[in-house]
Amino acid sequence: MSIERALNEAAAAVNRMLDQLLPPVAGAERRVVDAMRYATMGGGKRIRPYLLINSALMFDVHHDYALRAAAAIEMLHCYSLVHDDLPAMDDSDLRRGRKTVHKEFDEATAILAGDGLLTMAFEVLADPATHPDGHVRADLALALAKAAGAAGMVGGQMIDLLAENETLDIGAITRLQRLKTGEIIAFSCEAGGILGHAAPHMRQALISYAHDLGLAFQIVDDLLDAEGDPESLGKAVGKDAAKGKANFVTLLGVEAARERLSLLSSQTKAHLEPFGEAAEFLRASVDFVLERRR
Repeated sequence: MSIERALNEAAAAVNRMLDQLLPPVAGAERRVVDAMRYATMGGGKRIRPYLLINSALMFDVHHDYALRAAAAIEMLHCYSLVHDDLPAMDDSDLRRGRKTVHKEFDEATAILAGDGLLTMAFEVLADPATHPDGHVRADLALALAKAAGAAGMVGGQMIDLLAENETLDIGAITRLQRLKTGEIIAFSCEAGGILGHAAPHMRQALISYAHDLGLAFQIVDDLLDAEGDPESLGKAVGKDAAKGKANFVTLLGVEAARERLSLLSSQTKAHLEPFGEAAEFLRASVDFVLERRR
């Protein structure tokens, strides 16, 4: 199976699970639920759920457990996008080729929709349907809380906002992106090991793989922001340069950024050696991330 087909199949399965977990409702809360559905059901590559599902496969995790955890990580990811697009943050009008949530609804509804998705992600992880072992559910919730909070994604976003008025060097940019992007990708990979009762060294190998993959993902993102086409990407480009914000491309230049990607390719795959052929799709994911055009 090709990486594209595997991604599409994972995305379709996660979409069905999201639709099941977040059905339309009637009543006064309908508007916020509609906004939550708009944020989650509007496409996207579903790379984080794909990574979770495929890391879980290596440990023979029940498919429904992996799907529920994958839906939870996509809820959290979509919450972060909704809030990231708000006028107080990136002030974006487009996301995934459609109007952003605050443009389709309004700012207050977008904030509430993001809050709803964030809290629902933990509701899904805490549900016995996600795993019969309470210790596993607690480990999942703890790992995601750490990845998403001030020591992870939220902290990285704060540094990103400060970067508009400060000059960051390459070390600071690397730390920013590890927190903002890398920690959630790391959870997506480690979660398969948590669900499968993997040994600590196996979980650490997945985390190391994910950190390097997240760095590669962000460098490609910066290259696309500098060189990409808004129509193909489904969002505006050149925003970092317009705001004077440093990123890998503005600091290193296009060619040096591409050279760093080449080094990351072999380094990232090396972390998967303990898993042998079972890590085939995670290995192929490295090439997919490096070659993506949107």
